[in-house]
Amino acid sequence: MTVSREVELEGHIIDSGMMQTCFGIIMDLDGSFTVEAFDIGRRKEDTSYARLLVEADDPEQLQSIVHELHQNGANPADPKDATLEPAPADQVVPHGFYSTTNHPTYIRHDGEWLPVERMEMDCAVVVEDGDDPRAHTKVLNAVEAGDLVVTGDTGIRVEPPERPRDAGGAFGFMQGGVSSERPSESTIRKVATAIEETKRAGGTVLAVCGPALIHSGAREDLARLVREGYVDMLSAGNGFAVHDIERDLYGTSLGVDTETLDHARHGHKHHIYAISEVIREGGIEAAVESGTIESGVMYECVENDRPYVLAGSIRDDGPLPDTITDAVEAQDAIREQAHEADMVLMLSTLLHSVAVGNCLPSTTRVVCVDINPSTVTQLLDRGSAQAVGMVTDIGTFVPILADQLLGDGD
Repeated sequence: MTVSREVELEGHIIDSGMMQTCFGIIMDLDGSFTVEAFDIGRRKEDTSYARLLVEADDPEQLQSIVHELHQNGANPADPKDATLEPAPADQVVPHGFYSTTNHPTYIRHDGEWLPVERMEMDCAVVVEDGDDPRAHTKVLNAVEAGDLVVTGDTGIRVEPPERPRDAGGAFGFMQGGVSSERPSESTIRKVATAIEETKRAGGTVLAVCGPALIHSGAREDLARLVREGYVDMLSAGNGFAVHDIERDLYGTSLGVDTETLDHARHGHKHHIYAISEVIREGGIEAAVESGTIESGVMYECVENDRPYVLAGSIRDDGPLPDTITDAVEAQDAIREQAHEADMVLMLSTLLHSVAVGNCLPSTTRVVCVDINPSTVTQLLDRGSAQAVGMVTDIGTFVPILADQLLGDGD
């Protein structure tokens, strides 16, 4: 005896690949389906609609299939209110709680669809009841006893972003994927145009940076972008800030002159000396105000009031006083930045790119640049499917981007 359930797909379900994906999910999980209705949009602006009857051998198998379909934008044809259960204790969620994707999501409550606020992956959804009910995500360590947590898959609608039907507009090229074959300069020009459009619309650009950016000689160009307002926020680790400051104080990065590539005498000590000087001053901002630090990315962030988050790790030297060493506190700070960003540039850092990517809704535009293909592929594999990946040298990318946005350097 088989069990079944009707699901619906709506939007640009053919050219976005949604329909093909859903068919594949059903067959891969040993289910079957019948297409009960299929209305095809006949013009570019038209959407399509399909209703499928999904069948499985038992309720558990059907639940697994419907769950996977749901994650990819197929929603039950007979929506009911979401199931809410109170959290039994702080940081404890009910069994079978709904774990979010990073796609726009809606919760059905009292017959109305509530948009889930602060969308990101791997969170619980909490509904605040009352005269003006709202739904929002919470990381597990923020859940409080008594929070009404969404459980199961009932009453939940997920809307994955759809691939545009044309490549028009500044963001037309941003359709996800990784390639080292794209012409670099033409792609960087499109990234610059996308940044300009984001800024014209009043949006915010976040740069996520790794130390290789400093080592490769792109420091001054990124500093220009911060100074001129094309980068509004910075997310990095202790190492990035240390080597940026080392370059200002001693002319080296990891003891190497980034212009001549010569190893300075006793240069291996420069990074720890740089940390010591900042600690002596009481922090990066104090070191800038005293005149100890006179140039660089961190200098421009302080001088131009660009907020930054430095998240620490177990391997950090020092660390700098500004580095957040508590992992949960650092996650919260990164999360706040991520939710403010309209466009994110991930520049040669695997760990920070994945960390920030985990906090982003799929509607945030992302460009990830690294000479190592695994960085951009891991970012996409982790769920940031909206990201555009460029496999290229960061020391080439940032200067060309700065020239596209600002013209030739000073």
